[in-house]
Amino acid sequence: MHFFAYGQKMTTSSWNRTRQPETGSVPEGEDAISLGRRLRHLRKSRRMTLEELGAVVGTAPSQLSLMENGKREPRLGMLQSLAKALGVSIDQLLGAEPPSRRAALEIALERAQRGPLYESLGLPKVRTSARLPMEALEALVGLQAELERRLNEQVATPEEARRANAELRGIMRRQNNYFPDIEAEAQKVLSSVGHTSGPLSQHLIADIAAHLGFTLHHVGDLPHSTRSVTDLKNRRIYLTQSQRTDHDPRSVLLQALGHYVLQHETPENYREFLRQRVATNYFAAALLLPEKATVDFLQMAKSAKEIAVEDVRDAFAVSYETAAHRFTNLATQHLGIPTHFQKTHQSGIIYKAYENDGVTFPQDHTGAIEGQPSCRKWTSRVVFDVPDRFSAYSQYTDTPSGTYWCTARTERAAAGEFSLSVGVPYAHVKWFRGRETSIRGESRCPEESCCKVPPSSLAGEWSGFAWPSARAHSHLLAAMPPGAFPGVDETEVYSFLQAHSG
Repeated sequence: MHFFAYGQKMTTSSWNRTRQPETGSVPEGEDAISLGRRLRHLRKSRRMTLEELGAVVGTAPSQLSLMENGKREPRLGMLQSLAKALGVSIDQLLGAEPPSRRAALEIALERAQRGPLYESLGLPKVRTSARLPMEALEALVGLQAELERRLNEQVATPEEARRANAELRGIMRRQNNYFPDIEAEAQKVLSSVGHTSGPLSQHLIADIAAHLGFTLHHVGDLPHSTRSVTDLKNRRIYLTQSQRTDHDPRSVLLQALGHYVLQHETPENYREFLRQRVATNYFAAALLLPEKATVDFLQMAKSAKEIAVEDVRDAFAVSYETAAHRFTNLATQHLGIPTHFQKTHQSGIIYKAYENDGVTFPQDHTGAIEGQPSCRKWTSRVVFDVPDRFSAYSQYTDTPSGTYWCTARTERAAAGEFSLSVGVPYAHVKWFRGRETSIRGESRCPEESCCKVPPSSLAGEWSGFAWPSARAHSHLLAAMPPGAFPGVDETEVYSFLQAHSG
C-alpha cells in the first residue's frame, strides 16, 4: 500500500492538489453522440458528401445529418449499410475510441451541453461545427470539467461517503479484513525497537517515533479540527496535552506515523481519504496487538475453547473496540473463523460494521450499512437494556440467513453510549466463552413486521395521537466538508505550524 509520498508532496503550498481533467478521453460505453462523430469522421475521410452517402445507403441526407449530430440512432439494418458503404466492420463503426482528439472534444462538449448542469446555467449552446476553433473546444471542455469537479467537491453528499464506505467494506470482505502488507510494515517497525509481545508502552512508542526520525510535541493549542498534526519540514508530530478525548493517545500517534510508514500521498477524493484512514487504523492496531503474539494468544484460547474479546483487551491493554477490530483482522486468516463486527449507537443507528460470515445487515440502495437502524432483536440493541454493564452479554439470534452467536459490551463516548458486538455463525460458537448462554432471540429483519412496525395493541391505542419531534442525525444529512482532509481547516493548520516552527 503506497498512498502518501511523504517526502515532498505535502510540503507544497497547498495540500488541495487537483488532477487535471483528461479532455482527450471519452467515458466508456456507446451512445448516439460518439457514434455520430465516428460516422462523420469516416464519411469525410472517404471524401463523401451527405448526399453521396445517403444515395448509397438509401436514406435522406437530412436523416444522416441527424445521425452525425447524435440526434438519431440508426437501426441495425442502417448500421450494416453504413459500415458496408464506408468500408469498415460494424465493430469499427461502433468502436469505443474516438477517431481523433477533435472528435473526442466534440463528443465531450456535446455531452456536457445536453447534461443537467449546463442546462441549469441557462447559457446558449455552442454549435460544434468544423468552424469552431480547436482552442475554443479545448477551453470549453476544460471549463466544463473544472466546473463539475468544483461542484462535486463542494457538494460531496453523505451518499457519496456511504458508497465509498460500501466499496471499501467489499475490499475488506474479499481479504477477510486481513492486509499482509500492512502487517509486514508493522512488524518491521516493532522489530526496530525489539518489541515482540505484551502491551506497547508510551516509552516504546516514543522509541518508534525516534527510530522513524520524528520528535513528539504535546501542545495545548492543537487545531480543533485535528487529532494530530505532522510537520514534515521539521520532522515533528504535535499531539494534544488534553486528557479529555475519546481516542487512545497511543493510537492517535501510531496512526500519524502510519501515514509516513505506508507512504501515503495527499488524498484526492473522499474514497482515497477513507482508505488511508482505514489503513492507518489497521497499522496502529497491528503495532498495539502484534500479529504473532495476538495469534498465539487467540490460538491458545481456541484450543481451550475460551476465546473472549475482553481477554484480548486485557492482555494487550487496549480498548474493547480495538481488541474487537483486531480480532476481525486475524480470526478468519489464522483461526478459520468467519465473523462480523458492529458498533451501534444507543439510538439503534449502526456507526461501523464489517462481516464475512453471511450475516444480513440492513443496507441502503448504495450497499452502505452505516447510518441504518439495527434490528431491535439483535444483541447489539438488546445489550443496552441489560442491567449488568460490567460483564459481556451473549445471545443466540435466529435470522433469515442462519443462527448467530454474538457477544457485546457497551462503552460511553462524547457522542453517547455505543454497543460493540462481535458475532460468529452457530457452527463456530464452540470456540468461544459465553456459548453456554440460554438467551435466544429471533430476528426476521428486513421484514417490516419484525421490529419496524409497532405492535397492533400500541398502534391501535396511539396511532394518530402522537407527534414526536425527531432528533435528526445532522451528520448524516450534511454535505461532506471539501478539501483533501474533510473537515480540516487548512489555514488553521498552516498557521499553527508557522507559530510552532520557530
